[in-house]
Amino acid sequence: MSTETVDAGNDPAIEVTPDAAEEALSLLEGEGLDTEEAGLRLFVQQGGCAGLSYGMRFDTEPEDDDLVVEHHGLRVFVDPASRNYIGGSKLDYEHGLQAAGFEVENPNVVSECGCGESFRT
Repeated sequence: MSTETVDAGNDPAIEVTPDAAEEALSLLEGEGLDTEEAGLRLFVQQGGCAGLSYGMRFDTEPEDDDLVVEHHGLRVFVDPASRNYIGGSKLDYEHGLQAAGFEVENPNVVSECGCGESFRT
């Protein structure tokens, strides 16, 4: 299999807001990573009281079978299994004293735990 790069406007897999892209690019640059090659990996993992939780990390390049979506200069890498759970989601960044951080708005979620850290589709 090969990496699939999708123009952000033509695929509903993941949307990234300008605020989220700006914050992630700033963090990538702070890590000394090349923003032309590196990107933000968004994934789903087992865990939390509702069964699934989101994970994010920076990767220097996509894996062979990743979906690569580019938004506002940010490359987002999503593995095939995670794409099944987060297709159609929007990644945003919230600024605030109590709730600063990245947030995934996922239309596939049917329930979340009380603390909002895990979900079920």
